Amino acid sequence: MKLISVVAPAYNEETCLQQFHDRLTEVCRSLSGYDYELLVVNDGSTDRTEEILHDLCRTDEHMSMVSLSRNYGHETAVAAGMDYARGDIIVLMDADLQDTPELIPQMLKKYEEGYDIVNARRSSRAGETWMKKWTAKKFYHVFAKASGKVHMPENVGNYRLVSRRAADAFCKLRETHRFARGLFSWVGYPTTEVEFERDPRAAGKTKYNYKSMVNLAIEGLTSFTTAPLRWATYAGLIAICFAIIYIIYVLVMVCTHDPHLQPGWSSMVIIMLLFGSLQLIFLGVIGEYLGRIFDETKGRPLYFIKEYTTKMERRDTK
Repeated sequence: MKLISVVAPAYNEETCLQQFHDRLTEVCRSLSGYDYELLVVNDGSTDRTEEILHDLCRTDEHMSMVSLSRNYGHETAVAAGMDYARGDIIVLMDADLQDTPELIPQMLKKYEEGYDIVNARRSSRAGETWMKKWTAKKFYHVFAKASGKVHMPENVGNYRLVSRRAADAFCKLRETHRFARGLFSWVGYPTTEVEFERDPRAAGKTKYNYKSMVNLAIEGLTSFTTAPLRWATYAGLIAICFAIIYIIYVLVMVCTHDPHLQPGWSSMVIIMLLFGSLQLIFLGVIGEYLGRIFDETKGRPLYFIKEYTTKMERRDTK
């Protein structure tokens, strides 16, 4: 009998966990021919999340918990969950019930057809503002243009089913700055999609504000492509062309004694602001990549575990 591990990172999800557990348990019990494990990664929560997880682990032999030593962020929590998942099949999802658990049987059918990765593609994004939807669409478009051979499907988040060999490949990727959905695309293996309507959060507030989304987009782009460096070069060339044209225009006005040419410093200030802004942008882009080199060369572990609670025998992982 194959084992399914449902992995869910959680940060301050005390209001959702019981409902999440109940719905997952109902779905997993209905799966014939499969055993299951519910593995929640407590990412340094400051509310009652850890206490609730302890209670669930005591009362449910299928429940497991990995508690990180502090809050490392969602992407690192995903890595920890994948490291500790015992299953022959891993289902990665969020604990806020926006990822519909009832989709799992449909994902399993695709797995049984021979696919290693089954992505859950959102046909709608309930509970999200038009700005968040628009920026997400633009990010996927930019990523597709910049990443070259790494294809990341649109409207696919972290909700996916992964075979053991794809999970093992993912766990070998230990870079510090992580972008899980891009890493799963980079791993390859036969991939397909199933569509679902994403629900609003069951309770609580989202942990992904606009600042978090911008940071995630930067992580995604800089982790998989050097295109921003190339874009900076292109922007510099375009700016130089405009500057040359403007210089020629001013020289012509001087040579023809154009009466509209007024002496002063305004044109000089405009040029200085233009080139100064471009230089700051380019330095910022270069700094992003240098910062990543610095973090990777330190070779620190991705995370530290405060506690691992389970009644099931742990699978050996590298």
